[in-house]
Amino acid sequence: MLEEGPSTARDISGRVHISEKEAYGHLEHIARTLERSGRELVVTPAECTHCGFVFRKRERLTKPGKCPVCRNESIREPLFEAIDN
Repeated sequence: MLEEGPSTARDISGRVHISEKEAYGHLEHIARTLERSGRELVVTPAECTHCGFVFRKRERLTKPGKCPVCRNESIREPLFEAIDN
């Protein structure tokens, strides 16, 4: 699924019938597995829909709760995609 194009954790959880929380856990494992095979999990960072702040330096794969700039909770989810290095 990650090879077909960018997907959110919500998209992934819906397609494989697991919780969104479980999907994030699997994504961490998938990232390590892809790295060993010379591939990469590319993460398009989450973004605040209110002020446009982009969470570029965020290490965790999960969606942030609030924007650190405007404190708004309307955050666009990060996108995940598997690519060849």
